[in-house]
Amino acid sequence: MGRMSLPPILYHYFRHPLPYAQTLALQETIHNLQLLQRRTGTHKDVLLLLQHRPVYTAGRRQTEPSIHDERVRLTRLGADFVTANRGGELTYHGPGQIVGYPLIDLSRYSPTMGTRDYVCRMQKTLELQIKEPHGIKAASSEHTGVFLDSTTKIGSIGVQVRHRLTSHGFALNITREPVAWFDQIVACGLEGVKAGCVEGGVNDKGARVEDEIPGLVKRFGQLYERDVVSINLRDEGEIGEAIMAMEEEAARAGPWLTEPRTYPL
Repeated sequence: MGRMSLPPILYHYFRHPLPYAQTLALQETIHNLQLLQRRTGTHKDVLLLLQHRPVYTAGRRQTEPSIHDERVRLTRLGADFVTANRGGELTYHGPGQIVGYPLIDLSRYSPTMGTRDYVCRMQKTLELQIKEPHGIKAASSEHTGVFLDSTTKIGSIGVQVRHRLTSHGFALNITREPVAWFDQIVACGLEGVKAGCVEGGVNDKGARVEDEIPGLVKRFGQLYERDVVSINLRDEGEIGEAIMAMEEEAARAGPWLTEPRTYPL
């Protein structure tokens, strides 16, 4: 399938870290607009790239009684805590980590792209993102996500597909900032696995989230066989307005904690 045979995916990178709950609502707004506009063939595929404000998230299968104590403990550290409608278990998102939310219609592909293929392409995108610019080779693992070795995880994937429309997506640790937050939990239910980051894998030369975005956009387009172009927010109606409103809300939210609060024993 040629990349030009499908409409481009429109992407936006947010300038400020976003609160998680409001970003869930933004995804839902775009999903509903896609469903409505698909009837006339005018719906757009969108890739949201961002950092979150510090937040721990639980998966949809984790019940409140099972996570109540963790919710109390982790919010004391200074992070938000949200139960999401994605697959997977407890994880962390925050500054220093690229989060990508592709909101795309898998039925545009012929034949319709299956969820397994969709996730495999996402995995390969992240693996290339650490290998090509940074020379970091991902280790093979039986688990979904990107690992530096059997006990160090650098990238996570958790998706949802409804009506062949995708939401949620991936996260890739770039700087060291997320690592201390990850150290507070058993991420994704994987005992004995710790968080790694690109910065830690390139001999401390430093890495910035902003610098990763152009290459990530290019590799995402290559793996999904699509052109990926920056969205012109003022030309995209309700979707553009919703993204601009999210930008404004993130700017108003102000500073965030850069590391977990500590308490005396």
